[in-house]
Amino acid sequence: MNYQSFADLSGQTGMGPVLKESNEPMFHGNWEASAFALTLAMGSTGSWNIDMSRSARETLPNYLSLSYYQIWLNGLCKLLTERGLVTDEEIQAGHMLSPALPVKRVLVAPMVAGVLARGAPTERSTASPASFSVGDCVRTSEGQADHHTRLPAYARGKAGRIAAVRAVHVFPDTNAQGLGEQPQWLYSVAFKGTTLWGQEADPGLTVYVDAWEPYLEQT
Repeated sequence: MNYQSFADLSGQTGMGPVLKESNEPMFHGNWEASAFALTLAMGSTGSWNIDMSRSARETLPNYLSLSYYQIWLNGLCKLLTERGLVTDEEIQAGHMLSPALPVKRVLVAPMVAGVLARGAPTERSTASPASFSVGDCVRTSEGQADHHTRLPAYARGKAGRIAAVRAVHVFPDTNAQGLGEQPQWLYSVAFKGTTLWGQEADPGLTVYVDAWEPYLEQT
């Protein structure tokens, strides 16, 4: 499977500096606010989950040429067409050309404040004890994943130390593939900068990566 993700560009070289915009507004145009609202509204229908949404955005072939909210909008269009909720022709026309398919839920105006306040908690309960404790030395999985994952490429196959245990949370790797939440223990793992990027890195740098238990093995 040829799977390309733009999930962790911050760990790659040659991407250029991050430029801070002075007095940056929340939205640079009304269309950005609409893209944001549409994404939240469609997410609330239950047609996909947050990890599917992230995966759709991070695998756009033209990701690098798009602005932030262009990525959101293109990711939304991808999800909608993949599920048959709209057609490419309807997107091009800008209006409905055939009857809409039913969805599980509809987000209406009086519900918005409550939905936003509630958010989408990912913590779950489990009877299984954590495999690792604070201070344990671990190593992350090696190799390129052929599916959505939250383990950054720059941290794969690297040795680190458990800095904190973050309870049990939805496992994004399976959730994005429609294989269920399969909750797993989540840890904060500390890596030396030199472990991640070699001796040219700041020797005093420590990077913390939140990593699910299936990403880790004890060393």
